[in-house]
Order: sequence, then C-alpha cells, then structure tokens
Amino acid sequence: MIELKNVTKSYPLEKGRRYVLRDVSIVLPADSNIALLGPNGAGKSTFLRLISGAEPADSGEIITNLKVSWPLGLSSGFQKSLTGRQNVAFVCNINGLNNSQIRNVISQVTEFAELGDYFDMPIKTYSSGMRARLGFGLSMTFKFDVYIVDELTSVGDAIFRKKAKQAFEEFRERATLIFASHNMDTLRENCDSAIFIRNGMIDYYPDVEDGIKAYSNFISPGENDVFKDDETMDDDEFTIKSRRKDKPPRKKNRRS
Repeated sequence: MIELKNVTKSYPLEKGRRYVLRDVSIVLPADSNIALLGPNGAGKSTFLRLISGAEPADSGEIITNLKVSWPLGLSSGFQKSLTGRQNVAFVCNINGLNNSQIRNVISQVTEFAELGDYFDMPIKTYSSGMRARLGFGLSMTFKFDVYIVDELTSVGDAIFRKKAKQAFEEFRERATLIFASHNMDTLRENCDSAIFIRNGMIDYYPDVEDGIKAYSNFISPGENDVFKDDETMDDDEFTIKSRRKDKPPRKKNRRS
C-alpha cells in the first residue's frame, strides 16, 4: 500500500500559496491499478512526484512498503546539464549497481530509447519526447512494484511506439500502475480504481467508473451523460472520448 498521512504540498505565488494537497490522508491499495484524475493545473504531476519520492511534501508522511518507480513520462527527474548516458549512470549509482551492471543498463537503454548521438548530448538539448523515451527506456531496466505513469502515450515513430507498448504490457503484468491521463478510454482499459484530485483535496474510488463520473461532473456540472457513445468533449488542450457501450468488461489485473 501507499499511505498519505496529513500531507500538505504547496508552492509560493505572488499573491500567496497554491495548495496541491492540503492536510490529505488517504490509503492507496497495492493490488489495484489506479487512474489519477483531475483538471489541468490540479497537481497530478506533483502528486506523482510526491509518491515516487522525487519531491518532498511540506508536511505529513508518505508511507509505503512498495518499490515505486519514478514517474514515466516526466522529464523533471533528469539533470539537464548532463548527457543521457551520464544521467543513466547516475541513476544506476544511486541504486547501488556495480560497474558491470551499469554497463548492462546503459546498453539496454541505448538500444531501447533509440536516441543515437543524442545519448551523449546534454538533456537540455532533448525534445520532451526524447526525454520521455530515455525515462521509459531506463524504467525498463529496473523492477518496481508500482509504476507511476504520467501521460505516457505516443512518443517517437510508429516502430518505437510499438516497442514501447509491448514493454508497457510486460511490466503491467508484473506490477500495478498509478496512471495519469486525460484519455478516459486509456484509463478504463488499464485501471480498476481511481483517485480524483482537485482544490487541494483527493478522493479514492474503488471503481474507476465512479471516479470518472465524479471527474466529469466536476468539469461539466449537470452533464452526467458527457461520456456517452461517440461523443467528445474539448477541455482546454485535450479531448475526452467515451467508452462504447458494447465494449466487453475489462478483466481486473490483480497482483498475486
């Protein structure tokens, strides 16, 4: 499990502080793939960095007996002045790998991420897609109990996307996910339950459909049928498409 006990996280602004979480206590189960829902700017990426240990809370505790990945899809975890190779070696070092293991990881990441000469160039020269590919490739070389996924969708060309999808399916079979996405079909396909973050608060829903309903009512009050067949809804920079009613129910992925 992952437990948050009285966790507060905020950032200073010119007119005060913006609270991502305000004295939040919640327990996330270890045997459920969890969708992370919230409007733009609610703090979904910050929440993922908190539970992965990439960023500290202002106060409170985050307790877990699980090995949690860094957020796949985020680029903020890399040292931008270092090369891709140096960043990979740094991550290996802080995880206690020896020289032989580090060389093996670098070889695997080089092959998977397909960055070519950019692998030996500073991260600050990378596009967001290249950073996502590097992070995704690096995550494939470590075994985690929980994988944190932040809007990891299509990066790279068709060949890379196919390879990434196959790798994603592999670690989904052996671990659980906490998955942030604005694509409701993707969340329905991959997740069993949901957490909904907004206005410094967060709620857990054992059924992902209940979480999606709460989210849709929040962004479009009174529009309970917002996700009916073949309808789309534009919300800022993303489009949400509904699940078809004739789609068979998805089997829940439970870890033993």
